[in-house]
Amino acid sequence: MAVHVPEFALVLLVGPSGCGKSTFARTHFKPTEVLSSDFFRGMLSDDETNQAVSGHAFEVLHLVCEKRLAAGRFTVVDATNVRPDARKPLVELARKYHAQLVALVFDFPAEVCHARNQLRAAERPFGPHVTRNHAAELARSLGRLEEEGFRRVFVFRTEDEVNAVEIVRYPLPVNKRGDHGPFDVIGDVHGCLPELLALLEKLGYTVRKTEAGYDVGHLAGRKPVFVGDLCDRGPDTPGVFRIVMDLVQRGAAYCVLGNHDDKLLRWLKGTPTKLSHGLAESVAQFDKETPEFRDCVAGFLTKLPTHLVLDGGKLVVAHAGLPAEMHGRVSGKVRAFALYGDTTGESDEFGLPVRLNWAANYRGRATVVYGHTPTLSPAWENRCICIDTGCVFGGRLTALRYPDPELVSVPAEREYAVSKRPLASPGIGDRESGIGKSGPAASPTGASSPTPDPRHPIPDVLDLADVAGRRTIDTAFAGKVTVREENAAAALEVVSRFAADPRWLVYLPPTMSPVEASPLPDFLEHPAEAFAYFRREGIGRVVCEQKHMGSRAVVIVCRDAAAAHRRFGVTGEAGIVYTRTGRRFFDAPATEAAFLDLVRTALTERDWWAKFGTNWFAFDGELMPWSAKAQELLRRQYAATGSASRAALREVVGVLASRERERPESELHARFGAKLDNAERFVAAYRGYCWPVESVADLRFAPFFLLATEGQHYFDRPHEWHMRTLAELASPEDRRDEPGGSKLLVATPFCVVDLADAPQVDAATQWWLDLTNAGGEGMVVKPFDVLSKGKRFFAQPALKVRGREYLRIIYGPDYLMSENLSRLKHRAVGSKRGLAAREFGLGLEGLERFTKGTGLRGVHECAFAVLALESEPIDPRL
Repeated sequence: MAVHVPEFALVLLVGPSGCGKSTFARTHFKPTEVLSSDFFRGMLSDDETNQAVSGHAFEVLHLVCEKRLAAGRFTVVDATNVRPDARKPLVELARKYHAQLVALVFDFPAEVCHARNQLRAAERPFGPHVTRNHAAELARSLGRLEEEGFRRVFVFRTEDEVNAVEIVRYPLPVNKRGDHGPFDVIGDVHGCLPELLALLEKLGYTVRKTEAGYDVGHLAGRKPVFVGDLCDRGPDTPGVFRIVMDLVQRGAAYCVLGNHDDKLLRWLKGTPTKLSHGLAESVAQFDKETPEFRDCVAGFLTKLPTHLVLDGGKLVVAHAGLPAEMHGRVSGKVRAFALYGDTTGESDEFGLPVRLNWAANYRGRATVVYGHTPTLSPAWENRCICIDTGCVFGGRLTALRYPDPELVSVPAEREYAVSKRPLASPGIGDRESGIGKSGPAASPTGASSPTPDPRHPIPDVLDLADVAGRRTIDTAFAGKVTVREENAAAALEVVSRFAADPRWLVYLPPTMSPVEASPLPDFLEHPAEAFAYFRREGIGRVVCEQKHMGSRAVVIVCRDAAAAHRRFGVTGEAGIVYTRTGRRFFDAPATEAAFLDLVRTALTERDWWAKFGTNWFAFDGELMPWSAKAQELLRRQYAATGSASRAALREVVGVLASRERERPESELHARFGAKLDNAERFVAAYRGYCWPVESVADLRFAPFFLLATEGQHYFDRPHEWHMRTLAELASPEDRRDEPGGSKLLVATPFCVVDLADAPQVDAATQWWLDLTNAGGEGMVVKPFDVLSKGKRFFAQPALKVRGREYLRIIYGPDYLMSENLSRLKHRAVGSKRGLAAREFGLGLEGLERFTKGTGLRGVHECAFAVLALESEPIDPRL
């Protein structure tokens, strides 16, 4: 006897104690699939028959059952389950997680069950009344199991029937995970046969006209997937069905049920149906068809799944979309959502249902492609995309090539119907995700409009669940980056208390690793180690940039406040300057506004808005002087250390000098004299990076990387391009007082070095020596191409090589003394480099998501992760 059960189900074994349920479970199901009440009693009390703990045992059983169903696991509950109140919590769990309910009922006589218990009297000292009560309870409720929600009920009344059972699991009709495509997902056709034929031809399918209609040839390796709503309003609904039914029945295509298809099915079955929303046109067209054809269409629609899970679960197609918790599941709620979406139950001013933006809260990993709500152009939001572009209303018929990031569409031949509601622009939060490109966008340099740019509306709201706990983020550059729960908690503290508006935080710069310790006796860091690292990684050319002693700053400047509102969703601001940790650089809004005005003026004078076709720029650079942001650090740490050291050491040297006249102590005097000299050098080192700042005119900003403009990031351009391009913003020294000249923006000196050319290497090393001997901090060595593959992974994005005197600020005045330097040379940079690579990958991922239009959640999780990684216990001196 074959008992067919779905692959995802909650199976209840129902029957009196002693009927053989546990033996049956061991025979037919995996041990991990079976939740036994006896087991949980034993777990809690070491006695499986201890009825005193039954309440707690079932609490644990229900909890484990819920976790399994939430994870989509086939689950069997081995308990008596003879009373409706005992089954009720399990029935509710099945409904909550859209699991099919199956009852395997062992309707054995009470005497048979009691006799079996007697054989195990030591384990089950039950009297005959126990099995009699169980059997009576079962008899009272057996006929009502289907009313309770059980989709399948199998009843066994003899041991022979039980022994003959074969459990056969079958896949749900929505499960096509084994088909990996590629696919062409086609939007709502609505009877538009000419446009469907044109789109199929454009996609590469052969379309041949025959006496019976049209024959669509199979395209090797690809399959069309229709999102439903094949009928209504258009000129030839039967013709559309002929093509789609033929493709599906040949196994050359898939199709899901749409709400209009469902309504047509009710009419075809003779159910009284209101002929509205285009059904009248379909009915008129089907009245001309034979009854046999109408029956074929009804049979076809009856078998259509509510949605499809494809490509190993990476792609989900549903007519109106589907949240992650419903993927691959079958229930009335799943069906309603897949056909109609998430609605409030209310009607708008056009008499149409008010629909909620379910995609704004989508958190699943699968890409969801849907239709149902016509829109002007497809737009991504959280890996979801609506491809109904209103063909029947005079728009376009659109297909998404999967997994190719390409949208293909054809225009409607004419407007077949007038939409009650005007075709909507993508709604709030609609954006691109990493898998596709949106339709044509308005010019980013166009004049401001009273309505938001449909591609870039106000970002959605963040949620604690987006960042709390342990998280793994997929990045293109650094692979999977894991954020530990404790690091996330530290980042949450920083973000919630100190960070700027998260809508601005599209990129947080990574930390930077130093070079390995130099073997040279008088150096801790030297360019030779940076050049050696990149040679080992197979990098042929590098760019050496002067390292400015300032504070890292990200500058986002918009053309005006309207542009900032359209793109970033902020109000009343036209840009921001923020630090590596996402905090506003300037405490005074007026100072920030004045700074941004100077940058904006430079961009306008050089016509960069038109040159780059954008209304905003994002730069990474150094803002000087160091003292502008580090006043408190200077006062409490460096100035205090320098002042105390010099004062104390002068006293010591003075005392030793006076005693030297009485008793020579030249060695001790020389040692402390050297310490005093080191202290003086320490003070001189940090003072070289400080100057008074009374206004914005006293600041200097050295941008070294053009991060992004509208729809474009610049990580694909070499560092030399960034250096030369950004140098255009800075006026030469002798022209800074001229109109258009900028004292604020300064160019960064750099050189390109061929590592196979010894003279070039020597020249770069000498440049570094001259720079650091003159008081400069040092230089940063970067691979010529920003994204450069090393021997195993990507090479480090940058290595810093700091000068001898500057390192006194980091390691202390006496770090060059032999006993200190020898110890410092054993420092390890591996952890720092791993951190730098992960943070760089996160920064690039977040910026790429932002330029592609991904929602705030997708961008913010990358910035948040950088802050979380910054709480890792890495030596800050590195």
